[in-house]
Amino acid sequence: MSHGGEGGTYPATNGEEDPVHEVALCALPVDRFDSTVGWRQAEDFAEAVAFARWSLEGRAFWHVNSTATGGGVAELLQSVLGYLRGGQIDARWLSIDGDEAFFTVTKRLHHLLHGENGDGGGLGGAERAAYEDTLAREAAHLCALVSPDDVVVLHDVQTLGLAPAVRDAGARVVWGCHVGSDVPNPETRAAWQFLHPYVTATMRQVFSRACYAWEGLDAKDVAVIPPCIDVFSPKNQDLPPATVRAILARSGVVPDDDVSAAAFTRRDGTPGAVERGAVMVEDRPVPADAPVVTQISRWDPLKDHARVMEGFASGLSDDGDAELILAGPAPDGVADDPEQSGVLEDLVEAWRSLPATSRRRVHIACLPLADVEENAAVVNALQRRADVVVQKSLAEGFGLTVAEAMWKRRAVVGSRVGGIQDQIDDGVSGRIVDDPTDTAALATAVKELLADPEARARLGAAAHQRVAQDYLAPRFLTQYLDLATALHA
Repeated sequence: MSHGGEGGTYPATNGEEDPVHEVALCALPVDRFDSTVGWRQAEDFAEAVAFARWSLEGRAFWHVNSTATGGGVAELLQSVLGYLRGGQIDARWLSIDGDEAFFTVTKRLHHLLHGENGDGGGLGGAERAAYEDTLAREAAHLCALVSPDDVVVLHDVQTLGLAPAVRDAGARVVWGCHVGSDVPNPETRAAWQFLHPYVTATMRQVFSRACYAWEGLDAKDVAVIPPCIDVFSPKNQDLPPATVRAILARSGVVPDDDVSAAAFTRRDGTPGAVERGAVMVEDRPVPADAPVVTQISRWDPLKDHARVMEGFASGLSDDGDAELILAGPAPDGVADDPEQSGVLEDLVEAWRSLPATSRRRVHIACLPLADVEENAAVVNALQRRADVVVQKSLAEGFGLTVAEAMWKRRAVVGSRVGGIQDQIDDGVSGRIVDDPTDTAALATAVKELLADPEARARLGAAAHQRVAQDYLAPRFLTQYLDLATALHA
């Protein structure tokens, strides 16, 4: 079966009626990192691309997840697969559909893998039927696209159930797990038990952190590959201060009369402009020159927005002139997360109950996802506008919003959970709050940084270096290419 040509933008091959959709990718130059990472990392990447081009010739390198929009895995794939295309490797990206029952089960599994009880629902026969029935339809379409000896990476719990069918089609199947718990507990093991029949159909299991690897897996089949950011993407590319102001003004986050510079560069090198406004929940706009504290994440209970707001209101809003912006995607733009609307509604109700003096300094921004690159440019501007970036998660898979802000030389305060603690060296490249429920400690750390611009600059500089060393695309892609080529050794 032919998998298509090389270079350019690759449109979807399936019609809209199909439950599996090929996501368009733009070929990106692999040598653009030469001046960004160290020579050794750049050389390793170039060698890995050259070897994979030879080893995988005539085979496709598929990645499958459950949405083409939003952050997390979708954003990661949009960036890194483009570089494989630029290296003349036949990388493909598929996203699958699902109904409410399916995504309710997968969200439950997501929480359980984090060690949290989530919605408290079970994982019985009805849940397995909802999971398998959806994936059986997806599998029929996927296996019509995949050829024997292709490498297929299934990302997270939403796609893991496809593994037996893809294996039977003759492909080399890998599962990428981006979430987990620092210490396994009964909730984590309940998810493992449910998912175990599908994991056994995979040849390799890739975890973003070593402690996420399941008990009982064969160590030789387990790889640890932390995720990465793309510093050339609309979310992380350099933006001059005037552009930051114009983008935020055009999106309605901050007031400004001049929106003419609300421009960014798209992944394919063409110019883009911010045209859509955010939906703002606020009593008044953010003052133009006010210090800003920002948390940007999905509307997920594990991101703990309400207690970020509570900590700000109790510890900061009556002292100084800082403003808090809580930003996330428009809930209708993320198909695989049915919780978002309810979490956002609860947050808005909590905001309404704040004292007026606190409420006027807290702003909730829902960013449209109709154009994912435009959305990314607004997030970029928000992070660059912030004096302090917060990621107060109760549980976290890896937390690339932390790496994004660190790359931009922001001072970041994060919880000691998941991958946040891997990225931040407390007091060196950011600040860590040991207890993720301790709003007073969060407020104290933020308050100290707001009062000390020299400390913010020092932490930000070290943060940038940390990301450059450990969390950029060449390192991530080198590891994944080594894994893929080893499957054909």
